[in-house]
Amino acid sequence: MSYRLLRSLLFRLEPETAHDISLGLLSAAQPFRLPRLLSGPRPRLDTQLLGLRFPNPVGLAAGLDKNGDHIRALAALGFGFVEIGTVTPRPQGGNPRPRMFRLTRHGALINRMGFNNKGVEHLVNRVRAARFQGILGINIGKNADTPADQAVDDYLYCLRKVYQYASYVTVNISSPNTRGLRDLQHGTQFDELLASLKGEQMQLSLTWNRYVPLVIKISPDMDEQQLRVLADALLRHRMDAVAATNTTVDRDAVIGHRHGGESGGLSGRPLLARSTATITLLAEHLQGALPIIGIGGIAKGSDAVMKLRAGASLVQVYTGFIYRGPRLIGECVSAMRYMDEPARSVATDLIEEVDEILGD
Repeated sequence: MSYRLLRSLLFRLEPETAHDISLGLLSAAQPFRLPRLLSGPRPRLDTQLLGLRFPNPVGLAAGLDKNGDHIRALAALGFGFVEIGTVTPRPQGGNPRPRMFRLTRHGALINRMGFNNKGVEHLVNRVRAARFQGILGINIGKNADTPADQAVDDYLYCLRKVYQYASYVTVNISSPNTRGLRDLQHGTQFDELLASLKGEQMQLSLTWNRYVPLVIKISPDMDEQQLRVLADALLRHRMDAVAATNTTVDRDAVIGHRHGGESGGLSGRPLLARSTATITLLAEHLQGALPIIGIGGIAKGSDAVMKLRAGASLVQVYTGFIYRGPRLIGECVSAMRYMDEPARSVATDLIEEVDEILGD
């Protein structure tokens, strides 16, 4: 069965139901190696970053497998690395349903899931059981009912729990679906959080005799001055990388769609230019001092190339993967492999759109 046919069947279902069914089917097929058959040849483009060797630079972004229940099945599709989570210290149900909406005409999703997950203990147990040998990122967050002035405690708790099992740890302070979370990207709270995380990372590296990089995942909805202040803080506190970006609350690109007014984070094609503009500004300010993981709107190979040209070293996919399936992974790797050939170019209209955002 082709992915296009499978998608047509799944898209007849409510989005969250389709999500759960597709992951269940994928894991059920894993013992028979069907995910590998679905993806075709495994794309290779060795990339070294963060002291790690990635078999290719195209990863799965957090959010698809929040609890680490499907690690091996997802990795078998050809990803160079897989990121699970966002996970919180305690289990939580997230926001009321419906909380995920397809904007198919735009190749987009709006979600307001609210960090629904089974808690960090469950995730650690699943990671341990998976015995996955590839590169695994674990994305951590805070519980919705944890006050903002105690958020650092949630992040430190999760960091301690996942440290020994992760290839790297991503700190999610940019989801728009947990009240007050994005405030952690600014001011003294941000400095205090980064300082605490760095101190704990160094202590854990001594405990486990192993250094696990810390990645900070940021919002696409900051202006240039806010980004410069944030970048300076990341450098000052010696973070290891920045992931740009999370979903956006901007709705300009989907005005008129019947789901365009739903609250939550918008992902997919409408996010491409905005997230890439964020990467460009970060790269200009960081000057190579901190690697960038590019996320947001990748729906074809040239989109992945655009992220690299903007300054990213790795990319992650989510919404584009839901719309395109495993074929997108190999397409991105192939485009990145040959990105310097004159015959290949990034789409001119998207470059102009990025320039327009940077000029605003």
